[in-house]
Amino acid sequence: MTISIWRYSHLALAVSSFVFILLASITGIILAFQPISEQIQPFKSADFETITVAETISTLKQTYPEIIDVQIDANDFVLASVITHEGDSKTGYINPKNAEFLGDKIDVSPFFQWVTNFHRSLFLKSTGRFFVGFCSFLLFLIAVSGSILIVKRQRSFKKFFSKIINENFNQYWHIVLGRLSLIPIIIITISGVYVSLEKFDLLPTSNTTHNIDFDAISATPELPVEDFAVFKNTQLSEVRAIEFPFSDDVEDYYTLALTNQEVVINQFTGEILSEIKYPLVTFYSELSLNLHTGKGSILWSVILALATANILFFIYSGFAMTVKRRKSKLKNKYKKDACEFVILVGSENGSTLPFANVLHEQLLEAGKKSYITELNNYTTFNKAEHLIILTATYGQGDPPTNGIKFLELLKTTQQPRTLQYSVVGFGSYAYADFCKFALDVDKAMQTEFKQFLPVFTINDKSVDAFKQWTNSWTEKIHVPVQIAEEKLVAKPKLTNSLTVVHKTDVADNPDQTFILTLKAKQAKRFVSGDLLAVYPANDYRERLYSIGKVDGHIQLSVKFYDNGLGSNFLNGFSLGSTFKARIINNAAFHFPKKAPHVVMIANGTGIAPFLGMLNANTKLKTVHLYFGLRTNESYKLFKSQIEGYLNTQKLARLELALSRETNNNYVQNLLLRDSEFMAATLKNKGVLMLCGSLAMQNDVLKTLELICEKHQLEGLHIYQQNGQIQSDCY
Repeated sequence: MTISIWRYSHLALAVSSFVFILLASITGIILAFQPISEQIQPFKSADFETITVAETISTLKQTYPEIIDVQIDANDFVLASVITHEGDSKTGYINPKNAEFLGDKIDVSPFFQWVTNFHRSLFLKSTGRFFVGFCSFLLFLIAVSGSILIVKRQRSFKKFFSKIINENFNQYWHIVLGRLSLIPIIIITISGVYVSLEKFDLLPTSNTTHNIDFDAISATPELPVEDFAVFKNTQLSEVRAIEFPFSDDVEDYYTLALTNQEVVINQFTGEILSEIKYPLVTFYSELSLNLHTGKGSILWSVILALATANILFFIYSGFAMTVKRRKSKLKNKYKKDACEFVILVGSENGSTLPFANVLHEQLLEAGKKSYITELNNYTTFNKAEHLIILTATYGQGDPPTNGIKFLELLKTTQQPRTLQYSVVGFGSYAYADFCKFALDVDKAMQTEFKQFLPVFTINDKSVDAFKQWTNSWTEKIHVPVQIAEEKLVAKPKLTNSLTVVHKTDVADNPDQTFILTLKAKQAKRFVSGDLLAVYPANDYRERLYSIGKVDGHIQLSVKFYDNGLGSNFLNGFSLGSTFKARIINNAAFHFPKKAPHVVMIANGTGIAPFLGMLNANTKLKTVHLYFGLRTNESYKLFKSQIEGYLNTQKLARLELALSRETNNNYVQNLLLRDSEFMAATLKNKGVLMLCGSLAMQNDVLKTLELICEKHQLEGLHIYQQNGQIQSDCY
């Protein structure tokens, strides 16, 4: 009974806090526009910063027979209360230089007044004020703890603002907007808590009672007010208020309220009768109010509005991510020590979990005992025969949050039998350290267990690539696994309308390769090296093609297969045909701007992005191309473009590897032949770019590793990590 009451109380507190934060955020956005509406009024003098108190008081005394007081608000508007020659009382904004009346005092509109009262207490009086202050404190804790977590995950404060790739809408903007709004939100919450403490009289009070010796006050020597030293030496911008004497009695005086003190001045001689420094609490109170409301600054008011709007987005995106994680929650039918298959998952934002869950479910449906858990939960598995590790990589090659402990656990945890393992890495080509943690895991596993399949990497959560791996794994292990693709991705939004403007005939090329040129209508900005995702069956199954941007158009090089879903789809178009697709940013494979020279290595259709990069090489950066094909007939499809780049010096050198005509000569053979040049390229900060088949990539990387060893260079992984070796292979 007690536990139930506690749970309901906890839930009620959570719900009420959410409601208060939601309402306070909405009203906060509205109230941010109040100071803006005041600031745009034409009541500030152009030379306000240079006017002295002596000038303003002298001008007012010449214009009005009696002045009651002068106030300077947060907008630097000068508000004067005076008595006119006609005996009328008048309050309004004046020009402090010439006492010109500019307009009546701004009264807060009934709408803003209502929203202000609602924002402060939600019309719940003291209870509402308490909850608003409490919610401000909660937001402060959330902002600070979130910042600590980011710094901890990024490994250092220097990486706090490091690049984030947009792989998930909610997570990406939750992080980006959170970092941008961090300081404003902390300021909003701290000032909100401070204002609440002040309303409940929980802060020290200040004493501004002056101790004046009235018997010692003298009316001589009398000076004109404009000659008072304190007035001549005080800028109007330093003043909060000036209270004028009520009468000509020597005991009446000027009270000058400055930003840091209050001064009492003899109205005849200008002598300072008393000074009281304001305590810090007064300064902090005024500062907190201005920071919390945005008074006096249009820019800060706009920042407050945006930051408060971001709080609403954080509520939405945080809720959406939580729902996604709960949907992907790992569930087990059997105990860990009863299962022959163990699936270990590493995921930062939950996007890898659906892939692991689908595999887990299919193993269970096939009648196998499967256990699924996070990498950090790695322990002994008494009956396990196969370990399947599906993991993402976080940031710059780091483990995801739920996999931080895994490599250490691997060293200290003994298994009762020799296990076979497979590693699948999930990542994005936009990161230089593509799937690095998965590669690290595979390397560490090799010392303990038997590799069942080579490590497999997947770009951009590709369902098609995951199916390739599961098919290979199924064939070898003889367990029927059918991946339900609809459980992994939703049907994408095709945002780019494309028109075919040029197409070569498949029959004209012995390798059945064709070039397709597309005009993009209202497409987002793209560059060579980005990817075009097409959906041949008009569903969630995508096919990716590397883009070459040639004269503003998308150019693809496509290998035709009789049963190829993507190649048949693209080959079926004729001139003028239109279709929709999606352009994916592939920032890790863009033409390098700062490298002294570039070596491009391609085979087959991997030439496509390089043709676009060469087209854009208007600054004539030194570029060398190593291109692998089967025959000279294969080369004819690309010959005119490549020779055009050679003639215009956009391409410095072409090295062709024709495997069917030169005794199985491949690009890696040419690289080994030119090992001194390749070593010098790496040593002198040049960049090597690879595009084509995975088989070519593996052979080229092995060759480069040999070159590094031969010429005593750093390990190949160093050049991969610093971006000197870039790959987009498939």
